[in-house]
Amino acid sequence: MNKSSINFFNEDITYRLRDKNWIREWIIEVVNSEGQQIGNLNFIFCSDKYLHELNVNYLEHDNHTDVITFDITDEEEVISGDIFISLERVRENAKIYGARISNEIHRVMIHGVLHLIGYQDNTEKEKAQIREFEDNHLSSRSWVS
Repeated sequence: MNKSSINFFNEDITYRLRDKNWIREWIIEVVNSEGQQIGNLNFIFCSDKYLHELNVNYLEHDNHTDVITFDITDEEEVISGDIFISLERVRENAKIYGARISNEIHRVMIHGVLHLIGYQDNTEKEKAQIREFEDNHLSSRSWVS
């Protein structure tokens, strides 16, 4: 396997993710705890408009969402993909749920990673399960910004 990489980009917004090295370490720990390895993960922060266009054009869903994951995995037990995150939606959700923005960013980041691992959220049971995994992995963080 090639060296793994976790990268962070902005698409149509300006945003500086804090604590990138710590976040990389945390994501690696989460993925390893799920019996997987990281190939190449790209987190792309963008606007609601940009993510909505992706949702319509690639998934044929005409609604807003906070995260969309595109799986580009080509090896067993190695996850790779592009995880697009609407910073506007994350900020709105943080306000709605009374969460810190950094915590909500981490939640949607790990949500995308869990999708790459194979977890789904199409049914109420799956949604409850993925939320439980999100909570468990969020609580496992050794340091929170």
